[in-house]
Amino acid sequence: MSLDVGSVIPFATSVGFGGIAGFLIGYAIKKVMKITLVIVGLFFIAFIYLEYQKILSVNWNKIQVSAEDTLAGFVNMTTGHIPSGIPSASDQLISAALASYGIPLTGSLAAGFVIGFIRG
Repeated sequence: MSLDVGSVIPFATSVGFGGIAGFLIGYAIKKVMKITLVIVGLFFIAFIYLEYQKILSVNWNKIQVSAEDTLAGFVNMTTGHIPSGIPSASDQLISAALASYGIPLTGSLAAGFVIGFIRG
């Protein structure tokens, strides 16, 4: 039983690329989230301070309703159902390609994303 190097190289390339890309994406998303949360926090602190000084009046109930509507819309958007039809020959070809390249690529991308997100 011998190992064919020609069949290992595409697999190793997809795993390596997926891992590196996932790490970079996870790292960048965590950094962007940190910056965004700091900015949003500073806005809320400014609103609370200005309301405390009686400079402006903030309708916190309206902000809460708006945030709940935004989150509900986001949940509906991400859990939408895509109807599937009858599988065709092209679907079988795509699933064969995913089995040989897609699964290692997405698996290493997911693992790299988690590591990058944790390290970020």
